[in-house]
Amino acid sequence: SIGLQRENIRWGDAYHASNVLSGRNPAVPMLSLQLTPCRWFQLDYFHAWLVSNVMDSTSFYLEDTTKEGVLAKNYRPYNKFMAANMFTFTPLKQLSFSFGNSIIYAENTIQAAYLIPIAFYKSLDHLLTKGIASQNQNSQAFASLSVRPVDHLHLYGSFYLDEFKLSRLKPSNPEYNPISYLVGFNWLGWPVKGLSLKAEFMRSYIACYTHSIDVLTYASNSFNMGHYMGYNAQSIYAELGYRPIRGMLLKLSYTNDVKYNSYAYLRAYRGPDGVIRDGGISQTIAEKPFDHAIYRNDALRFDGVYEVHPNMYLTLSMEYNNAQGFDNQKTNALLSEDVGDAQHYLDTFCPLFYQGKNFTTSLAFSFGF
Repeated sequence: SIGLQRENIRWGDAYHASNVLSGRNPAVPMLSLQLTPCRWFQLDYFHAWLVSNVMDSTSFYLEDTTKEGVLAKNYRPYNKFMAANMFTFTPLKQLSFSFGNSIIYAENTIQAAYLIPIAFYKSLDHLLTKGIASQNQNSQAFASLSVRPVDHLHLYGSFYLDEFKLSRLKPSNPEYNPISYLVGFNWLGWPVKGLSLKAEFMRSYIACYTHSIDVLTYASNSFNMGHYMGYNAQSIYAELGYRPIRGMLLKLSYTNDVKYNSYAYLRAYRGPDGVIRDGGISQTIAEKPFDHAIYRNDALRFDGVYEVHPNMYLTLSMEYNNAQGFDNQKTNALLSEDVGDAQHYLDTFCPLFYQGKNFTTSLAFSFGF
């Protein structure tokens, strides 16, 4: 199938929130391709038009604002595009694994090379930007695994690779690879039919999803396209579900989200003497991840969904949450993306309505297909 559409993109195995493409950012227009030539293989590809929210000082409209002919400049944002592919293999009914890669690029027009659906975009990027003094475009790689080893059990995981060097795996190397990983399981239908237990754990390291060039971040409309907690963050999710009768689902879930110190992704280096220079230890990714929390939210939620008529749903939700901000106790003047107190971080990561301790109840009726 081939489509020209506007969609929320979700890639990566997850029940709560994927760390590859979460689908939680505003929908984007895209050219998509899905190819299933045989039972055990599927190719997914898209080329999307993203919203950069970064103003281009060389591109503007002129507007006549007064009778005297005074012209005002209305600046336009930079163009921003994304190309991505995913190869999914299902050799067995109980086993499925996927891998793919993507690239975020900012050019005046679409780059035809990124319209190749089966390409390795990092290689194309180095070819097209060879000799340019500035950094390359922003490329990523990812993989996903889904296994059902026994009846009633589903194991899954997703791995997002923003940048990777084998040398960083050595204990003597203080740098960390900016990656994200997610693992989880779903136990369903035993010992009680209709009962399920899910759990997910996610971690994203410093500089994951970001870039030193603002227009090339892994985001659209300023919303991160990976896990909603972003980089240097951890998320735990657990859910107990039960279907007592057909058309009814009851869920009790717990979510623990923690955001750690935030850093700007600067490509500065420091030597063993601490002097900033070319070469040496990367200033950003040598910072210790998950060191000090600046924001935490714990939420306990109940959801009840009942299909009162085909495609007509009545939903009751009740949630208790506790959102807290913490003072930044580790300030690096060169790297700190923002320096603030507990309220500053609480305002940054949480809407005012959900700050502190809250009990929220909602009742909804929906009709859909």
